[in-house]
Amino acid sequence: SSDSIDLAEDRERFDEVLNACKIPRAAGRTVFTCEEAIAAAHKLGYPVLVRPSYVLGGQGMQIAYEDADIVNQIGIINRIAQKHPILVDKYIMGTEVEVDAVCDGVDSVIPGIMQHVERAGIHSGDSISVYPPQSLSDESQETIITYTRQLAKALKVKGLLNIQFIVKDEKVYIIEANPRSSRTVPYISKVTGIPIVPLAVNTFFGKTLPEMGYQYGLQKPHDYVAVKMPVFSFEKITNAEINLGPEMKSTGEVLGIARTYHEALIKAFYGAGVHMIQHGRVIITVKNSDKPEVLPIAKGLYDLGWTIYATAGTSDFLNDHDIPTIRVAKIGTGERDTLSLTTSGTIDLIINTPTSMAQHSRDGFAIRRAAVECGVTCLTSLDTANAFLTCARQVQTTQLSVVDIANVNSFLSLV
Repeated sequence: SSDSIDLAEDRERFDEVLNACKIPRAAGRTVFTCEEAIAAAHKLGYPVLVRPSYVLGGQGMQIAYEDADIVNQIGIINRIAQKHPILVDKYIMGTEVEVDAVCDGVDSVIPGIMQHVERAGIHSGDSISVYPPQSLSDESQETIITYTRQLAKALKVKGLLNIQFIVKDEKVYIIEANPRSSRTVPYISKVTGIPIVPLAVNTFFGKTLPEMGYQYGLQKPHDYVAVKMPVFSFEKITNAEINLGPEMKSTGEVLGIARTYHEALIKAFYGAGVHMIQHGRVIITVKNSDKPEVLPIAKGLYDLGWTIYATAGTSDFLNDHDIPTIRVAKIGTGERDTLSLTTSGTIDLIINTPTSMAQHSRDGFAIRRAAVECGVTCLTSLDTANAFLTCARQVQTTQLSVVDIANVNSFLSLV
């Protein structure tokens, strides 16, 4: 109902529901002005997620790391949605998990739990999504199931409900609940064989889910892995920033299904147009806070035979940790700079994590745009880079199976 939608979107009303259900969420504030947003951020502690309410696709959302970020973001939000309050939430860097449920007014059926490869902070539509979860504990999954069923009842949902969670140190927090269909409905319906939409429609006419042959709760997962990967159209949009964040940028998605995680992931990368190779030439340039985390990725690529090019700060850091690199110059300061390497066809992969609120005038933006325009894979999330490394280790020894996407059920019956 419209009231259920408002209940999920209105911060104060939704907090009342969560408190009644004893479901935790990140600490947050509702504000109306830039000054209030800055005060809220100081109270919560940076980084914070700043977003308008009552929007789709993460429109106007951004992670703020300092006051200047908030000033910039509030200006953007005020151009998008001026009638509704602005939400400022403490950013929790955890594993993002998504659930689509079918509710009949009594209880819910959960076809499956989807775990994102990229940690919270990247829009769910731009994240790699994996079914069933590969690293969630049984306890966390049970908590997610319990919270989903509680919320469906509290929101009085009949039909579809999409919920996004964060798992941090085995504690489950809710991000948001959407009493509607989501972009993951076709995906989870196809890979589980559960006809989610027909079930939801029939609940409108008074049928219960057990009457339609489905018991309440999480349905038993199949013995295979399905990976949904986003597809982008950055090459068609002049000067578009490819760095991923809370605002959705993907224009499509592909699906990889296999008996193992790494095979499904390799298939999904191929489907998304990523050139999968075991070794090649990579540029690594990351912000200071990401340098410790990029170490095992760089070490893994080096061990596979990759030649690593890196900008000054990243190169020094990797060399200091016994990972040989070829140092490259800043754009315009030498023959062998990041831009010329990218445009000359020398580079096979770029790993680049931008600074907060990256600007078009910075070298990083020029590198990312050059990668798009030259067809070079550019990864702006270290979680995605880790997934790429997983595939690079396996790609030469993995025999890819064939699954008929028009007849997935025939594959499901074999596993």
